[in-house]
Amino acid sequence: MKRKTDLVITGPQELSVSLDRSEFFPCFQPIVELRNGQLAGFEVLARWKHPQRGLILPDNFISQAEQSGLIGRVMEQVVSKAFNSARQLAEPLVLAINVSPFQLHDLTLPKQIRDLAEEAGFPLDRLHIEITESALIDNIERAKAITLELKAVGCKLAMDDFGTGYSSLRHLQGMPFDKLKVDRSFVASMIDERESRKIVAAIIGLGHSLGLITVGEGVETEKQAEMLRLLGCEMGQGWLYGKPLPAELIPEMISAVPKTLSSRLMKWEKRESISGLEALPTQHFSQLQAIYDGAPVGLCFLDKSFRYVSVNRRLAEINGAPVDVHIGKTMKEMHPKLFRDVEPLLRRALLGEAIAEVEACLPANNWTKPNRTVVYSYQPAFDEAGDVIGVSVTAMDVTQWKRVEWERDIATGSCTCSAALQFCSNRK
Repeated sequence: MKRKTDLVITGPQELSVSLDRSEFFPCFQPIVELRNGQLAGFEVLARWKHPQRGLILPDNFISQAEQSGLIGRVMEQVVSKAFNSARQLAEPLVLAINVSPFQLHDLTLPKQIRDLAEEAGFPLDRLHIEITESALIDNIERAKAITLELKAVGCKLAMDDFGTGYSSLRHLQGMPFDKLKVDRSFVASMIDERESRKIVAAIIGLGHSLGLITVGEGVETEKQAEMLRLLGCEMGQGWLYGKPLPAELIPEMISAVPKTLSSRLMKWEKRESISGLEALPTQHFSQLQAIYDGAPVGLCFLDKSFRYVSVNRRLAEINGAPVDVHIGKTMKEMHPKLFRDVEPLLRRALLGEAIAEVEACLPANNWTKPNRTVVYSYQPAFDEAGDVIGVSVTAMDVTQWKRVEWERDIATGSCTCSAALQFCSNRK
């Protein structure tokens, strides 16, 4: 038996009659700042209150409204009521409305939205227009003209459901977007699926590089919210922060205590510097790279195959080989004897164990570097879900200090260390 919200609409005549009876109305879903849970505004979602069938959700009537040419009337009825209800929203709270792909063929759309907002007294600079990628296919020039006109009157533009349709950087480059929304399907699966996490990180990083605000959709758990925040996502919406509710409950939603993330999730903060790199803005990455290269100790990151992913200049100096020679090679390829000695420690790190201050001999290599005594530490690197993705290595060259100790031991006749004895024999 079908639920009331799953009933299929019989045809355009039923839609038209319901429009005449003004049965379509808006619901409002909160949009919040992920860093503190503060309310930023609402997205308007259409609903149909049918006298016999009850509440009908948009999945069951929008496509028929589009095919029958009635989508403009549906939007006008819903948005008009939303604007009148939004008089309760104090600045800087915003209102976001969705535009159907069919409507981006209508060059009168900007005027229609402007007239509705002006009639209700809602400021256009606090209105965000959400457009799906599919709306731009085979319609890029007309869509661009419409969006430019909407921007000219003060509206902000958001690309909705990014990554699920015909994704194209051409759309982001050629259209005046202000926001990029991460589709709910990626948000729902990113906790358990690493590939989804990579996609979310890439979308957020892309948004940052283009100067766009990013919004995660379909946030239902604190873990999802915290992961989005760690990846650099600014805004979120979903059932964690509130379901879509009718206009009469707007005051209640505005006065609600902000939903902050529980302290038990804050342990992910320690992983932000590693797992969030893909999502950081370009200028922040450049700053981190300068710090990385300027560190007084050797630093590198090894993936799960012990391949060098990144190497700083100091480690390159210790190893006696240029940075670019390391990248892409395994430690076994670069230093076979050292790898044989420390491989058990690296594998323990891959199991999640932090290993500190292990002294090892770094033999001379193909780049004629003399033998070195180096103190290594191996730190497991975690992603946002707690999976180990590699090993972060620090290295400190203590050769000179060791030589001072050996010379002292030689002078006192207490030379017992094999390396020191070798050093002693070399002096004879």
